[in-house]
This record gives sequence, C-alpha cells and structure tokens, in this order.
Amino acid sequence: MSAPPLHTLLVAAVFAFIARGAEPRPNILFIAADDLGNVIGNPDYPLVRTPHLDRLARTGVHFTRAYNQIPLCNPSRASVMTGLRPDTLGVYDLARHFRETTPDVVTLPQAFRRAGGWAGRVGKIYHYDVPAGIGTNGHDDPPSWDLVVNPKGRDVADEKLITNPTPTRPISAALSWLAADGDDTEQTDGMIATAAIRLLGEKRDRPFFLGVGFFRPHTPFVAPKSYFDFYPLEKIQLPRAPADDRADIPAIAFAHNNPTPHYGLDELTCRRALQAYYASVSFLDAQVGRLLDALDTLGLAENTIVVFWSDHGYHLGEHLGVWQKRMLFEESARAPLLIRAPRFAGNGQPCAAIVEFTDIYPTLAELAGLTAPPGLAGRSLAPLLADPQRTWAGAAFTQILRPGGGTPVMGRSVRTDRWRYTEWAGGAAGEELYDHTTDPHEFTNLAADPVHTAVRVELRARFEGRARGDAPATGFNPARL
Repeated sequence: MSAPPLHTLLVAAVFAFIARGAEPRPNILFIAADDLGNVIGNPDYPLVRTPHLDRLARTGVHFTRAYNQIPLCNPSRASVMTGLRPDTLGVYDLARHFRETTPDVVTLPQAFRRAGGWAGRVGKIYHYDVPAGIGTNGHDDPPSWDLVVNPKGRDVADEKLITNPTPTRPISAALSWLAADGDDTEQTDGMIATAAIRLLGEKRDRPFFLGVGFFRPHTPFVAPKSYFDFYPLEKIQLPRAPADDRADIPAIAFAHNNPTPHYGLDELTCRRALQAYYASVSFLDAQVGRLLDALDTLGLAENTIVVFWSDHGYHLGEHLGVWQKRMLFEESARAPLLIRAPRFAGNGQPCAAIVEFTDIYPTLAELAGLTAPPGLAGRSLAPLLADPQRTWAGAAFTQILRPGGGTPVMGRSVRTDRWRYTEWAGGAAGEELYDHTTDPHEFTNLAADPVHTAVRVELRARFEGRARGDAPATGFNPARL
C-alpha cells in the first residue's frame, strides 16, 4: 500500500492537534464585502490598490477561480451561510428569507454556537437593502448570532450629496458616487471595523465566530476623498471588447434591469463611476487592513481562521457596457475568496482550482472541528489549503432567475477548467459556450458550432442535481429579482 499524500498527512495532523486539546478551537473572522468584483491581483485592473487584501493573499490562500451560486445578494448570502444551493433553499430574489422554506436549517455561525463558541455580527452578512437598510437588522437571521451590531455612518446622512447621473434610477441601483468629507471612521464601514476590533478584544478568551460585513463597494460608491486621489481620472479606462461582441450572445443573457449598454451614459461619466468604484474598493481594503492589524496586536492571528469573500462578482463595463450583477458571465459568476488558516502549508500560494462558495461551510466546519449538518452541497477545501496546486476535479454551478416579462426564465451556467456553458430556459431561450483556454473574456459564443456539440451535451448533463433549468412556479417575487 502506498503512503498517503503529504497534504492528507498535514491536514490530519492539524486536526489531531486540535482534537487532543493541544490548543483551543480556532476562532473564525468571517469578512464579507458587498459587490466586490474580481479586481484583487487581476492584471485586467492594474490600477486597483488593495495592499491589505494583497497581504492576506500573501499569508493565506487566494482562490482565484471561486464561483458563487447566484449573483444576487440575498440568495447568494443565504447559500453561503447555509451551505445549500439556491434550488434547495428556493430563494432566488431579494425578498424571500431562507427560513420560510428551510426553517430548521443550521447556519454556519449557528453550528459554531452549538459547539460552545460565541458568534456575533457587525454590519452586513445576510441581505440588507443598500443604502436604505444601513443601521437596521436587514434580512438577518437571529438564530445565527449571540450579538449583532448595526453601525450607521455619515454616508447615510450625506446621501443628498451623491451624484446620480441617472436620476430616474434609485442610488442603490445606479452608477452613483460621492467623494466624501471626513475620515474613514465616520463612514459606516469604518464604524463597522471599529466595532469589530472592539469585539475581537472583548471575546479573545472564548472561541469566536465574528462576521464582519462591509457595505462597500455597493452603490452608491462612497469613500473619503483621499481614496479618489489614488485614481486620477485621466488614467481610468473602460474595458475593451470587439465591436460585435454582443452579436452572438442571447439577449436574455443581459440583466433585465440594465437593458441599455452603460445605462445610456457617456464614456466620461462611466469613467467617473469606475474611478469611484476603485476608490470604494481601496477604502474597503483599508478597513480589512485594520482588522488584520488588530489580530496581530491582540495576539489572535495564530489561532484565527480568516475568510474574506464577496457575495458575487461585479461587472464594470465589460461586454460593451455591462455593469453590476445578475449575469452569468465570468465577471459576475466568479467572486473573491481568500482563506488564511494557521499552520497550513499552502499559505502564501494562489490556488487556481475551480471551487464553489458552497465549499466555504464544510471547509470552516472541518477547520474548526464542528459537526457539519448532513446534506451540505459543497466539500471541504482543506486539502487545497495544504497544497493549492494539487489535482482538484470538479465544476462550479451558477444560476439566475429572470422575470421574463411575466414568464420567468431560469438561466444556469457550469464552469469547468476549460469551458463555460450557459443555457436559458433549458436552452429554449438561448445557449452560450466559451472556451477559456483561448477566450478568457468570453467574447466568442461557440454554442452554435456543431464541432462542439459533444461538449455541450457533456456539460449539460452536469447540471443534474445542482442547478435547475426551469423556473419555479411560485416562491419568488418577480419585482425583487
């Protein structure tokens, strides 16, 4: 019999160390961003400054191909926190709470509490309307927490100062922005970091799960003026695409709330919006840096698992004017995921394996020695934390529901190492196939090419049990999709 792989031995040794009581159950610092696109270390966005997230990537594992299950805030966050796919939860819109359909589900922080730990939340972990819900409990889940804190900063009071070039759209859904007066600690996200740092100090003597949910860079793109200074407007460029990029893409692939490229805005206005988005990202990054510094100062870094994620990806003008989310292209389906688990050999290495956000729950359950509930959709990423370059077979599944003008349409997409295949209404409303070895920006739709028929058939078969192709008859609010 051959010896077990090195990564298997390492993972087993770490868990045995915890099980023997050699040290306490690890803490979990669970940091969420809102609408953060794939800009961390991405050569397509060379201007973006994220020194603190880069620091986390250098000391943890950056999963560069991690995929959310539905690129919309409420259902994505519900999926992450329960470890279940949207079809299992029956949550596809911004209104429905997962407890309505799965009342007895055990969330990730709830599992941590059941194991004797403390769990608290500061800011946005479950869904909030932004900015209207800032300072409230939002779409929260009380069984998940021992304590919740809902800061409300000057960004809410300053909403009258926000620039909205599309005044018929609410600032929550527009390319709106503000270069704010004051310093970081006056903004909601700065207050969130301050409150989280206080709790880190207060709870250091008991295993904790601390969810820290930042609101930026969600629209409106608000950050102190100093962060705008990082990005001179003359250096900002919109993404480029072939002039016929949209010609071979089904119309339904584009979000129903963004029917006009660039919202009908001129290039200069879009560049200003992109400048503001970048500034919001750097502001968010600075708050993450404050949390990482606090772990070091408080002596918690060596026994705290740090997870950083965004609820989904984000479009910044790709495909000739696509912005925000609700799409099944790579930019929306892929999202940031960084994990730093103490003593794992993979720390400091990027990981290009295809992973899913449903993998977060079983990973943290294993790392923290929790009893995971049965039926979780994902698998633990612990082997990849030990060896980020190991073979990792699998695929990622992302879906989105469209109102469809009264007849709802489900879109579902599968991403493998080479391919992305997407179909709408089971293929009746359109198909897409992109070869990422030659077309990483998904400019050329190969779905109609008979050469790739076998590929489409094989990829379609992978949806079984993971993402439905037909829209549910009930259980969602079309106005909130």
